[in-house]
Amino acid sequence: MSRRTTRMLKTLLSTLHYSGVDLMMAPYTRGLGVIFKLHHVRPDHPGVFEPNRNLKLTPDFLDRCISLVRMQGFEIISLDEAHFRLVEGGTTQRRPFVCFTFDDGYRDNLEYAYPIFRRHNLPFAVYVATSYVDGHGDLWWLALEQAIARSDSLDVKIDGRARKLACGSLQEKEVAFQTLYWWLRTIDEREARAVVHEIAVGAGIDVAGLCRREMMTWDEVRQLASEPLVTIGAHTRRHYPLAQLSLAEARAEMADSIDRVTFETDHQCRHFAYPYGDAASAGAREFELARELNMKTAVTTRRGPIFPDAARTLTALPRVPLSGDYQKARYVKVLLTGAPYALSRLSDRSPRRVNAR
Repeated sequence: MSRRTTRMLKTLLSTLHYSGVDLMMAPYTRGLGVIFKLHHVRPDHPGVFEPNRNLKLTPDFLDRCISLVRMQGFEIISLDEAHFRLVEGGTTQRRPFVCFTFDDGYRDNLEYAYPIFRRHNLPFAVYVATSYVDGHGDLWWLALEQAIARSDSLDVKIDGRARKLACGSLQEKEVAFQTLYWWLRTIDEREARAVVHEIAVGAGIDVAGLCRREMMTWDEVRQLASEPLVTIGAHTRRHYPLAQLSLAEARAEMADSIDRVTFETDHQCRHFAYPYGDAASAGAREFELARELNMKTAVTTRRGPIFPDAARTLTALPRVPLSGDYQKARYVKVLLTGAPYALSRLSDRSPRRVNAR
């Protein structure tokens, strides 16, 4: 999501909150509940170049967010319980629910998020990309961030045209990242990763070391999996947008990751998250694959609450992002009502320009 769109959404959320319109709309727009999408939980470092900060919540805000969700009358439940309620019905007699889900398998999920949920005795889920946990995944968006942080300028080719991007000041670095990131999202993922790898190596970034530093090991994943509060789901092997792959490749990415999670954790993997998860990255073919692979649920990044008809589309569930750009109680309160999605159709209508990684 561009900075301009972020500012517009913040304005909309604040307007809904201060006018009270969100609460008036809630009975019609809230649905049965919400599946929150998160990535990182780690302390803040103000003033540092951090263009991926939208993927990060601070531990303090996550703790306050959990309290706010409960104060708003929502019950925090596991994915298995959400599946049960959708399949078995009777949800209209229950309080609305929230599921907390984390994508990719970052080590900070164990270091910072897990202690918070354990203290509250509440469930959450982590979807792991198995190559990341093996220590050789390609975290290209973080590699790009670090390369720009180290550089005063970058010589790149964008659509075949030579460009020199200034990276001297903090503002220039932000512009350079946004320029490259959104262009990279328009081209084939394999080509995009090759471009970033060349930039990162040129800037002296240890791309493999970055993955090992950021992601959990299998021992750490097993530590989480041993906790009854935690659900470990699959997120493919290499985190490619599945719609760009052949049917055989997409199936292998999904099936192999599901089997690996089951083997490593000694718990049958029944939940899946599509990498990127927007309409250009996962569609009807992928939803059917998830059904064939016996997933109870599979989540996208298409935005919105869960409504009763989700019982018919359990492998195409929407989520609501908890973004680092929206770490205010009023924003979370409004998002829980579903009002902004009903008003502005923020249900992934621009399929390429989402903040999922």
